[in-house]
Amino acid sequence: MNILIVDDDIVDRKLVKNALCTTTDFHNIFEVSSVSEGLEMSCHHAFDIVLIDYNMPKVNGIEMLIEMRAKPNLGDTAIIMMSSSEDSVLALECIEAGAQDFLSKSDISLRNLNKAILYAKKRFQSEKSSHESYLAVKQLAEQDVLTKLSNRYHFETQVSVMMRSREDNASEMALLALDVDNFKHINDTLGHGIGDSVLKDVALRIDNVLGEHTYFARLGGDEFAVLMTKVTHYDQIQQLSNDIFEQLKAPFCINGKTINCSVSIGSAVFPKDARDFQELLKCADIAMYRSKQLGKNQINYYEALYQEEFNRSFNIQNEMKVIIDESGFRIFYQPVFATETKSIVGFEALIRWPQKETMYTPDEFIPIAEESGLISELGPWIITEAIQQLSVWHKKYDLPLTMAINISPIQLQNEELVTHLLKTIRRCGIAANMIILEITETALFKDNEKITEMITLLSSYGFKIALDDFGTGYSSISHLIDCPIDIVKFDKSMQSSVYEGNKRYKVMEGLSIMLNNLDLTVIAEGIETEEQSNVCKQLHLGYQQGYLLSRPLPAKEVDSLLNSAPALMNYTASPLYSIYSS
Repeated sequence: MNILIVDDDIVDRKLVKNALCTTTDFHNIFEVSSVSEGLEMSCHHAFDIVLIDYNMPKVNGIEMLIEMRAKPNLGDTAIIMMSSSEDSVLALECIEAGAQDFLSKSDISLRNLNKAILYAKKRFQSEKSSHESYLAVKQLAEQDVLTKLSNRYHFETQVSVMMRSREDNASEMALLALDVDNFKHINDTLGHGIGDSVLKDVALRIDNVLGEHTYFARLGGDEFAVLMTKVTHYDQIQQLSNDIFEQLKAPFCINGKTINCSVSIGSAVFPKDARDFQELLKCADIAMYRSKQLGKNQINYYEALYQEEFNRSFNIQNEMKVIIDESGFRIFYQPVFATETKSIVGFEALIRWPQKETMYTPDEFIPIAEESGLISELGPWIITEAIQQLSVWHKKYDLPLTMAINISPIQLQNEELVTHLLKTIRRCGIAANMIILEITETALFKDNEKITEMITLLSSYGFKIALDDFGTGYSSISHLIDCPIDIVKFDKSMQSSVYEGNKRYKVMEGLSIMLNNLDLTVIAEGIETEEQSNVCKQLHLGYQQGYLLSRPLPAKEVDSLLNSAPALMNYTASPLYSIYSS
């Protein structure tokens, strides 16, 4: 056993040394007369036991004790303090400072010394084990288990300290909030195991491009953050973001599957945009949300205007929760007319905000419902209300009216959609082919196998599938061939400035010929002028919908329309109208 004696009294050192030498155990004993010598020797030798005299000139023993205990991971050294005093307060002070035992010099003997050494070693091992457990717990508390990056708690602590101690007023700090695009889709379709692997690989690739003065963390889920210190120009932020985008361009290959992945980034700057971590992160999140809105895989910088937009979205979301709970939304119904006969053949159910002082359009609140998950509550309610209303009209007017219902991509990924639709039509006594489910082209362009399977399943039960917003820039002929599409709805933008002979007319003419040859029914939306209506007739577009013919109406006004114009109900048989026949 290697033992160091630190005592300025040569007699006391000899007393300790003689006691140790009388034992049968072999010890390497070193002795010094001052704290400075003891600290120097402890730097060059590993000791099992250090016996330190409390009272020494210049620097006392407890200062040496404190300095030794400040070394990382405690080392492997147990420390026994010695003193001529038998004061219990002094003994307690030494123990609290980190000594494993306290021995009065008047009690020094072979028996007492060996007992103190044995106890000190045991106590030290226990303390070391406790300290290692503390370090392990500390690591768990500060490190993200999956990626081994700093977690949110540790990152926030680091950034907050740097904010308070910022001395270089010439530079700023930038916080980048990063969110993996379409990560929920990866988890839902490929499983959480592959999702976790994607997150680890994303973290590794981003870490590859981070240099000095950057701190990287996983905040939770698919959210990451990078802090850039020493920012003197915004070009530095843009350059780092470009490097991250470049790193993520190459597909990920995981378990034999090829996965494309990107991130949306939002940036906020301290102290320009915020004065504390929470505010800075909120600003960066708002900018990141803006990146998502504008198409993903890009960076946006925080601006005060975004705060207003975010607050507006937040308020809409909160109000929606209340309105859903109170069943306060309204459904309006816009008629669909046959082009040749001008007869009403069906309706499209359109959700509207309740009549309040502040009102929002569907273009505003539907995307928020989808992003927040509220569509899972709102969607089934719309389906129920619309089908129940159609049942009332069927019984009241004995006419084979159809009902078109808009279905979001989120709903198409929920297996409960089929169950709810089937349960509702059976309860209301409505045939499935009287229900038209409108989906947007953007839903098909997600290349989601689950969505395609859902559309095919719905079609197999007899529901009619309509492709909405056709011609808005996403059109793909393959979707018309590969998916069970029954109806194509020309977007209202195609009706703008169309007249016979111009390019827009020729495009519509070509599309109408193709769609009719594919035995697809065509509905032209947004008909607002007689000229547009006449063009539809010239191009043999089977159906029309728009403000020229009728605006969306509450159910009571639809009743008035149907009661006042029964003669308009002309269902002359024609292949084009076949989907509307019972």
